[in-house]
Amino acid sequence: MSRLPFFVYGTLRPGEHNHDLFLLGRTVSEAPGLLTGVVLYEGPGYPYAVEEPGGVVCGELVTADPDRYGQLLGILDRLEDYAPGDPGNLYERVARDVTCEDGTRVRAWVYVAAPPVAEDLRTRGKLIEGGDWRARPLKGRGA
Repeated sequence: MSRLPFFVYGTLRPGEHNHDLFLLGRTVSEAPGLLTGVVLYEGPGYPYAVEEPGGVVCGELVTADPDRYGQLLGILDRLEDYAPGDPGNLYERVARDVTCEDGTRVRAWVYVAAPPVAEDLRTRGKLIEGGDWRARPLKGRGA
Protein backbone atom coordinates (compact mmCIF):
# COMPACT_ATOMS: atom_id res chain seq x y z
CA MET A 1 0.00 0.00 0.00
CA SER A 2 1.21 3.51 -0.84
CA ARG A 3 2.12 5.86 1.96
CA LEU A 4 0.19 8.78 0.55
CA PRO A 5 -0.62 11.98 2.42
CA PHE A 6 -4.25 12.56 3.42
CA PHE A 7 -6.65 15.22 2.18
CA VAL A 8 -8.98 16.35 4.99
CA TYR A 9 -11.96 18.63 4.39
CA GLY A 10 -14.12 18.63 7.53
CA THR A 11 -13.68 18.04 11.24
CA LEU A 12 -10.01 17.03 10.80
CA ARG A 13 -8.98 20.45 9.45
CA PRO A 14 -6.85 22.64 11.73
CA GLY A 15 -9.10 24.46 14.19
CA GLU A 16 -11.90 21.88 13.91
CA HIS A 17 -12.77 19.59 16.84
CA ASN A 18 -11.21 16.35 15.53
CA HIS A 19 -7.90 17.86 14.40
CA ASP A 20 -6.18 17.92 17.76
CA LEU A 21 -7.76 14.62 18.86
CA PHE A 22 -6.50 12.63 15.89
CA LEU A 23 -3.80 14.55 13.98
CA LEU A 24 -1.86 16.63 16.52
CA GLY A 25 1.63 15.17 16.94
CA ARG A 26 1.15 12.62 14.14
CA THR A 27 1.90 14.85 11.13
CA VAL A 28 4.94 16.61 9.68
CA SER A 29 3.05 19.09 7.53
CA GLU A 30 -0.43 20.42 6.80
CA ALA A 31 -1.03 22.73 3.86
CA PRO A 32 -4.10 24.11 2.09
CA GLY A 33 -5.26 22.27 -1.00
CA LEU A 34 -8.16 21.79 -3.40
CA LEU A 35 -9.76 18.56 -4.48
CA THR A 36 -11.63 18.62 -7.79
CA GLY A 37 -14.33 16.23 -8.90
CA VAL A 38 -16.16 16.23 -5.55
CA VAL A 39 -18.81 18.30 -3.75
CA LEU A 40 -19.64 18.47 -0.04
CA TYR A 41 -22.87 17.51 1.67
CA GLU A 42 -23.80 18.07 5.28
CA GLY A 43 -23.76 15.05 7.52
CA PRO A 44 -24.67 14.72 11.20
CA GLY A 45 -21.97 17.08 12.49
CA TYR A 46 -19.47 16.36 9.74
CA PRO A 47 -19.41 16.57 5.93
CA TYR A 48 -19.39 13.95 3.22
CA ALA A 49 -17.41 14.42 -0.01
CA VAL A 50 -19.40 13.02 -2.92
CA GLU A 51 -17.76 12.44 -6.27
CA GLU A 52 -19.26 14.85 -8.80
CA PRO A 53 -17.63 16.17 -12.00
CA GLY A 54 -17.00 19.90 -11.84
CA GLY A 55 -17.06 20.13 -8.04
CA VAL A 56 -14.25 21.58 -5.92
CA VAL A 57 -13.64 21.10 -2.19
CA CYS A 58 -11.30 23.10 0.06
CA GLY A 59 -9.21 21.35 2.68
CA GLU A 60 -5.73 20.51 3.86
CA LEU A 61 -3.13 18.12 2.57
CA VAL A 62 -1.78 16.32 5.65
CA THR A 63 1.53 14.47 5.58
CA ALA A 64 1.88 11.90 8.34
CA ASP A 65 4.99 11.49 10.46
CA PRO A 66 6.64 8.49 8.72
CA ASP A 67 7.14 6.73 12.08
CA ARG A 68 3.41 7.06 12.81
CA TYR A 69 1.96 6.43 9.36
CA GLY A 70 0.45 3.01 10.06
CA GLN A 71 -0.98 4.20 13.37
CA LEU A 72 -2.55 7.28 11.77
CA LEU A 73 -3.96 5.29 8.85
CA GLY A 74 -5.67 2.91 11.30
CA ILE A 75 -7.00 5.79 13.41
CA LEU A 76 -8.46 7.59 10.39
CA ASP A 77 -9.97 4.41 8.93
CA ARG A 78 -11.75 3.77 12.25
CA LEU A 79 -12.86 7.40 12.59
CA GLU A 80 -14.37 7.28 9.09
CA ASP A 81 -16.00 3.85 9.65
CA TYR A 82 -13.96 2.45 6.77
CA ALA A 83 -12.89 -1.17 6.42
CA PRO A 84 -11.58 -2.37 3.04
CA GLY A 85 -14.30 -4.25 1.17
CA ASP A 86 -17.00 -3.80 3.83
CA PRO A 87 -20.38 -3.15 2.14
CA GLY A 88 -21.52 -1.25 5.26
CA ASN A 89 -18.86 1.47 4.94
CA LEU A 90 -20.02 5.06 5.30
CA TYR A 91 -16.89 6.24 3.50
CA GLU A 92 -14.46 4.75 1.00
CA ARG A 93 -10.76 5.64 1.08
CA VAL A 94 -9.63 6.50 -2.45
CA ALA A 95 -6.47 7.97 -3.98
CA ARG A 96 -7.07 11.30 -5.74
CA ASP A 97 -4.95 14.21 -6.97
CA VAL A 98 -4.98 17.32 -4.76
CA THR A 99 -3.88 20.73 -6.02
CA CYS A 100 -1.56 22.64 -3.68
CA GLU A 101 -1.39 26.44 -3.39
CA ASP A 102 1.63 26.57 -5.71
CA GLY A 103 -0.28 24.63 -8.40
CA THR A 104 1.52 21.31 -7.95
CA ARG A 105 -0.62 18.19 -7.78
CA VAL A 106 -0.09 15.52 -5.14
CA ARG A 107 -1.71 12.09 -4.94
CA ALA A 108 -3.45 11.69 -1.56
CA TRP A 109 -5.89 9.49 0.31
CA VAL A 110 -9.33 11.02 0.70
CA TYR A 111 -12.43 9.61 2.34
CA VAL A 112 -15.45 9.98 0.06
CA ALA A 113 -19.02 8.91 0.71
CA ALA A 114 -19.57 5.21 -0.04
CA PRO A 115 -21.86 4.66 -3.07
CA PRO A 116 -25.13 4.02 -1.14
CA VAL A 117 -24.47 7.05 1.10
CA ALA A 118 -23.58 9.21 -1.91
CA GLU A 119 -26.78 8.21 -3.71
CA ASP A 120 -28.89 9.09 -0.67
CA LEU A 121 -27.12 12.45 -0.30
CA ARG A 122 -27.63 13.32 -3.98
CA THR A 123 -31.35 12.62 -3.53
CA ARG A 124 -32.06 14.08 -0.09
CA GLY A 125 -28.90 15.75 1.19
CA LYS A 126 -28.04 19.39 1.77
CA LEU A 127 -25.22 20.58 -0.48
CA ILE A 128 -22.54 22.78 1.10
CA GLU A 129 -22.26 25.54 -1.48
CA GLY A 130 -18.69 26.50 -2.38
CA GLY A 131 -17.19 23.24 -1.09
CA ASP A 132 -15.78 24.72 2.12
CA TRP A 133 -16.89 23.15 5.40
CA ARG A 134 -15.68 26.18 7.36
CA ALA A 135 -17.68 28.65 5.25
CA ARG A 136 -21.03 26.86 5.64
CA PRO A 137 -23.78 28.73 7.45
CA LEU A 138 -24.15 27.53 11.03
CA LYS A 139 -27.54 27.23 12.65
CA GLY A 140 -28.04 29.98 15.17
CA ARG A 141 -25.15 32.06 13.78
CA GLY A 142 -26.08 35.73 13.66
CA ALA A 143 -25.59 37.85 10.57
